[in-house]
Amino acid sequence: MSDSFINSSPQSTQLKFKMLKDYNTQRTKMKLPEYGRALHKMVEHVLTIEDRDERNLAVKSIIDIMGMMYPYLRDICDFKHKLWDHIAIMSDFKLDIDYPYDPPVPETFTEKPKYIPYTQSDIRYRHYGKIMEQLIENVAKMDDENPIKGQNIEQLANQMKKSYLTWNKDMVEDEKIFDDLQLLSRGRLKAREDMKLQEVTDIIKIQKKKGKVTTGSNRKHK
Repeated sequence: MSDSFINSSPQSTQLKFKMLKDYNTQRTKMKLPEYGRALHKMVEHVLTIEDRDERNLAVKSIIDIMGMMYPYLRDICDFKHKLWDHIAIMSDFKLDIDYPYDPPVPETFTEKPKYIPYTQSDIRYRHYGKIMEQLIENVAKMDDENPIKGQNIEQLANQMKKSYLTWNKDMVEDEKIFDDLQLLSRGRLKAREDMKLQEVTDIIKIQKKKGKVTTGSNRKHK
């Protein structure tokens, strides 16, 4: 059997056809998949155009197509600028054209983010939080003769009780809240002897409506 006969057989032709198929696994990875494979092919074609003016015209046509793909984004500030940046990214920053804006550089996407310093401070009771400690400190600095100070102390105590119950606490006595308030204020804030805080049942009802309470009585077991 001759070689020409083998090469022209249906089985051989079918084999060649399968080898020429374009599988996704064999394709290059898209820089911006949201634009699709066809648009990436257009950008790749522009890279092969030798004439600069022709390249510029081709890129402007692609920009128009990109804009039509997402018309609802046209009102966003710097929308056109973003499209030109995307063109640069899809071309792997190899496109030599007249950009209307300063094109991005690869280093912009590879450099590490700047370190953000976080304030490190100890919190005596985490269920009350740092803000509560700051509020207690501010109220403690108020003049004892100021009538608002007594109202603030009662508001602080009620909020502390709510925060306490939010952190998986079924019950808490008012005396516990008063002791914590005195401790956090370093003895400068004391509750009145006749001070009564909001009832636990009332607080839990409100928190249940807001979906904030996670006490043992209403915790769902899986």
